[in-house]
Amino acid sequence: MPKEIKYEIVQNIGTLATNKTGWTKEVNIIKWNDGKAKLDIRDWGPDREKVGKGITLNSEEVAILKALLEDYDPEEAEA
Repeated sequence: MPKEIKYEIVQNIGTLATNKTGWTKEVNIIKWNDGKAKLDIRDWGPDREKVGKGITLNSEEVAILKALLEDYDPEEAEA
């Protein structure tokens, strides 16, 4: 029997995208299985009844990502 995964959304930072089936790609601060709160980016089903794959970053990883993206130009990357 699979272990139940517990989560608590501490803060919703925002929604990056919504697809036509109602799934959203969200940025949240989440505590997984009673652990420390971390930045989390993943897909959520309508009403958050299902959760997709995503990425969870601790505070050090968030700081590194923020520094890496500081000079990132999305329009230049698509050229």
